[in-house]
Amino acid sequence: MICPITKLAQRLIRIPSLSPQDLGCQDIIIKRLRKIGFQIKVINIKDTKNFWAFRGSGKTLTFAGHTDVVSPGEEKDWHSNPFDPIIKNGVLFGRGSSDMKGALSSMIIATERFINKFPNHTGRLSFLITSDEESHASNGTIKVVEYLTSRNDMIDYCIVGEPSSTFIVGDVIKNGRRGSITANLTIYGIQGHIAYPDLADNPIHKGLPIILKILSVKLDNGNNFFSPTIINIANIHAGDGTNNIIPGTLFVQFNIRFSTEISDLEIKEKITDILNKNNINYTIKWFLSGQPFFTKKGILVDTVIKSIMHFNKKAPILSTSGGTSDGRFIALMGSEIVELGLTNNTIHKVNECVKICDLQLLSRMYENIMIELFT
Repeated sequence: MICPITKLAQRLIRIPSLSPQDLGCQDIIIKRLRKIGFQIKVINIKDTKNFWAFRGSGKTLTFAGHTDVVSPGEEKDWHSNPFDPIIKNGVLFGRGSSDMKGALSSMIIATERFINKFPNHTGRLSFLITSDEESHASNGTIKVVEYLTSRNDMIDYCIVGEPSSTFIVGDVIKNGRRGSITANLTIYGIQGHIAYPDLADNPIHKGLPIILKILSVKLDNGNNFFSPTIINIANIHAGDGTNNIIPGTLFVQFNIRFSTEISDLEIKEKITDILNKNNINYTIKWFLSGQPFFTKKGILVDTVIKSIMHFNKKAPILSTSGGTSDGRFIALMGSEIVELGLTNNTIHKVNECVKICDLQLLSRMYENIMIELFT
């Protein structure tokens, strides 16, 4: 017999909601939440679907997540249709099973069970769901946060359902994330015949020493919660592949994942200082994806740890590693944020999957967190 969490996950996975499309996933969730007394505010922006749901009053616990998924890639590389979820040996396969339709299903079933047991619970339960997490994230969670902030409607505690775990559900939780900023650097030279370099100005020759200087700069030492800020080259390009032309420009894209020890303004200053001191002609454009955020031990972190230990008999590792999440937007409200989700070993991969027992365990953890906070 298929459990309710798996049934709901299968129903959501069957919808090919490639980011930022939702294609009806949120309608399914909204219908279930309305049945258990949630009020719904739909906040759709352009091609992105968002909603805010709430029930009760007082301190607010929000479950945050997304219904969009990344492309499955070549379907021939999957052993089954990525949008026709199958169960094999206790494992559910399908795009979004781990990231994060499985976690969404665990949240919904956990909430239904909790409200059935505690219809007059204290506090306020809420959901913040978007379809624009895997793509630009410009019309998703950030827009809901702006709406809530304009109404002075704040989130106290937030559980983000991103797949935070490594080997078993709850072995790692995220209580912060590094910031992310991208620099698109163009270095200008003079195009010319490669046999007459004296008549040209090769931007690659000028740029390589600069690139090495930028990569070698130490921006900070990190701290007890964050590793040191790191710079990586994401893209580099010059010319059109012709072997007898010195190109006129060199394009280099850097991505910097930064800690709370340095600001995005300081990063910009340090890198532009290197460029300015080396007498080159350049332009640089900056794109800030998110600021770093960190939740200290307190009510939410302690409650999540206690709930995980109730099932795993072992405390989770607190981590700030990995990429960005929509928690960076919710953090702007001053909320306490913890990311607790499924294992991440198959996310964004061919044959993405999740153990059925992991879905059930995660749902029990979510339910226990609600019990600890609101009963």
